[in-house]
Amino acid sequence: MYTLKKSLGQHFLRDENICRKIVSALQEYPFDRLLEVGPGGGALTKYLLELEGIDFKAVELDMEKVEYLERTYPSIKGKLIHRSFLEIDPPFDQPFTVVGNFPYNISTQILFKVLDWGEQVEAVIGMFQKEVAQRVAAASGNKVYGVMSVLVQAFYRVEYLFDVPPGCFNPPPKVMSGVIRLLPRKDIPVMRSRKAFTLLVKTAFNQRRKTLRNAVRGLFPPEILADEFFNQRAEQLTVEQFAELTFKMNG
Repeated sequence: MYTLKKSLGQHFLRDENICRKIVSALQEYPFDRLLEVGPGGGALTKYLLELEGIDFKAVELDMEKVEYLERTYPSIKGKLIHRSFLEIDPPFDQPFTVVGNFPYNISTQILFKVLDWGEQVEAVIGMFQKEVAQRVAAASGNKVYGVMSVLVQAFYRVEYLFDVPPGCFNPPPKVMSGVIRLLPRKDIPVMRSRKAFTLLVKTAFNQRRKTLRNAVRGLFPPEILADEFFNQRAEQLTVEQFAELTFKMNG
């Protein structure tokens, strides 16, 4: 078989019902190209390889798992990228969908990478620690609404699909997991630039207990900061309000 590596955040899915639910959710929106992140022991991969007419690739850092997958599922040969997902370029020239039981220790970095790839990613279905999944899906005013919620929701519509209990994995993690779906927004809020938007959101939440005025003081002219709007805290602002604010930032 293979060994499980804690250093890589490996918790392998073993519940066939959950695998089928993920594949079913994946098929609700058509796609031609699919990238699986961290196939591990292949629980999900074996179903993905059966999808007809799909250009499939998988990225796996662990050489032992690459060899195991090639032995167990011969049809995967030539479709595996033996690298860290965080270091690869988009594996397709055209838009593609991303799926995976994401390694917990890099799951937020995976989302940032997806954001960097922009319009090339047409959908994501991913399994995360439940608290991370909830954070990505949280609405403004929620105590877990933060940087990740705003940056992802500016460009994607987020749906929390279902919980996955620890017993569905080997070894069982100490936390619940959750599966979410990201679909590109057709109405991306108008903003000065992605760079300005990202800077504003990260600065605002960096001191989330302070009023917006104190948290983002260095980014706006004093006359703008005098507005009562800045009496609010970061978690009270919607994604659209953050986007709108970028036009008032220092030049």
